Amino acid sequence: MDIRTKLYQMFILGTEGGEYVSALRQGLGGIIFFTRDIESTEQFQKLVKDIKSMATIPPFLSIDQEGGRVERTENIHHGKKYLSAKYAYEKGENFLRHQTEEIAQELKSYGLNLNFAPCIDVNTNPDNPIIGERAFSSNVEDVISGGRLVSFEYQKNGIIPCAKHYPGHGDANTDSHLTLPEINIPLEEMEKTHIKPFAAAIKDGIEMIMAAHLHCTCFEKENIPTSLSKNALTYLREKLGFKGVIISDDMIMKGVAAFGLQDACEMGIRAGLNMFIYRNSTPKIIEMIESIAQKSATDKELQTNIELSYEKIIQLKLCSVTSEWVD
Repeated sequence: MDIRTKLYQMFILGTEGGEYVSALRQGLGGIIFFTRDIESTEQFQKLVKDIKSMATIPPFLSIDQEGGRVERTENIHHGKKYLSAKYAYEKGENFLRHQTEEIAQELKSYGLNLNFAPCIDVNTNPDNPIIGERAFSSNVEDVISGGRLVSFEYQKNGIIPCAKHYPGHGDANTDSHLTLPEINIPLEEMEKTHIKPFAAAIKDGIEMIMAAHLHCTCFEKENIPTSLSKNALTYLREKLGFKGVIISDDMIMKGVAAFGLQDACEMGIRAGLNMFIYRNSTPKIIEMIESIAQKSATDKELQTNIELSYEKIIQLKLCSVTSEWVD
């Protein structure tokens, strides 16, 4: 398989812009769905089935379905809402287990195989504008407990969980959709609080972790987000021993977009990111992928990192996705 196809495997794109159709034929790694894609159960099932039929390599078919504020099935549910992590956790383990199983079974019924959940951020800042009730708790052990239960239920029900947002978005005081938040906490303190749930999730066998667009001063003095930080991603690999797929948060978010479309993506590949999420599939994004593919032909570092990422992606797909390929 050529390096270009392997690079396409590193991207999960949204449907807006329409270029996902041609990208699937080039080996696109996956699709992320939003509320705009989901009008009715039948329509959405057909969309997912059509996407599977277009793909040359079984794709990740993904969604952000946490419950509460982050739920993409409003048009189908007609008012029924899942509880957010905080309120579901407060109702007890049985409730959380049952709700997670219900979400997993619903996602399976549409043909999906990856959910960007659970949030294992520790919500230490009460004024946090982006996490809040999306976190299980402000208590580390509760977050570990909730994250473990939810991840296990997804895995048991055939949905890949993705723990987020490494190394912990809970102390942020700004929204990374709008700007690059700074977390100015020493590494020792980060390890005791925000990083601890990720260490636990790795021990429990989590297969995918999402890197946040946060500037953590314990990893980078310069204004570089964790998602593009070689120091932060090397720590995740070497210190925490994570062997799975590291995926970025949405690369359209302002916290990372300021670095430039192609430059940010190249920085991420060099830093050790395995996959990127883009909420759209515009011609500009496809041009960027093609440009990096060309560059990687003569850039050994890019080439090596693309190869390593491809191996991790395919390994996860062989274990979790290809068995669902045939309806």
